[in-house]
Amino acid sequence: MTQSISTNPRADFYQRITDTIIRDLEQGARPWTKPWTTTSSASSVIRPLRHDGTPYRGINILILWSEASDHGYTSSTWMTYRQAQSLGAQIRKGERGTTIVYAKPIQLPNEDASTDEDNMRTVPLLRAYTVFNVDQIDGLPLQYMPNTVPEVAAIDVSGRVDRADAFVTATSAHIQHRGNRACYVPSLDRIEMPAYRQFQDTPTSTAAEGYYATLLHELIHWTSPAHRCDRDLGKRFADHAYAREELVAEIGAAFLCADLKIALEPRPDHAAYLATWLTVLKSDKRAIFNAAALAQRAADYLHGLQGAAPG
Repeated sequence: MTQSISTNPRADFYQRITDTIIRDLEQGARPWTKPWTTTSSASSVIRPLRHDGTPYRGINILILWSEASDHGYTSSTWMTYRQAQSLGAQIRKGERGTTIVYAKPIQLPNEDASTDEDNMRTVPLLRAYTVFNVDQIDGLPLQYMPNTVPEVAAIDVSGRVDRADAFVTATSAHIQHRGNRACYVPSLDRIEMPAYRQFQDTPTSTAAEGYYATLLHELIHWTSPAHRCDRDLGKRFADHAYAREELVAEIGAAFLCADLKIALEPRPDHAAYLATWLTVLKSDKRAIFNAAALAQRAADYLHGLQGAAPG
């Protein structure tokens, strides 16, 4: 079986995966904003799932979303060749697998150690393995077949999404609805949002989905202070730290929208960030991995404020 990102186990998959994301961005697509279509009449953004229903995390979400979009897969579930065989199924002849990664922690000497207790440090060693979408596999049990309309967040008559409102409320973030911009103000530790009624339906999402996607983006920014997730927000538009933080917020909002089953509407101002994102990604092959990891950490932090695990 061939692999879609790397056919050589020694290949630099940091660069190969980064090149895939760059390709999508240069074509005007963002792999973290594409809805997962399961029928011709309904769609919902969800995290890719392992064969046992466990959601993938971090960079693997972006890889699998991109692959699903490129190939038109209708299922959110992925599994290895051996997992398919264990279920009595078989990968169809000629199908190409997708390389994803996991980080194996290893111990290395710490050159800056000041005491014997600090003489070792733990670093992640990236390993790769191949998975296949359910759409590429024959003979799977019926529960793996995408023959139902996906669950979506219930919207009441006012347009509000109760699940999302409860999630945001549980964070205790200070949110003020004022003016015509959405932003996080670090000096005040406050999120500012346009009024709900100012959001409008678009061809790809409802006004409610646009509102919550925007709010969740700002909520990721809200996790940045040192007493939360401790990230550098940057000082001005187009500097690398600023661009990296916007990548983190974009990806983190996509993860939260997937968890809350809300279609993610790209914010119109994000087109302005495209050039700076490409500059960051082209200058650092690990940038998208780091952004996805930081986005995952921010999403986990917000889920932790709910008193329940994500997913």
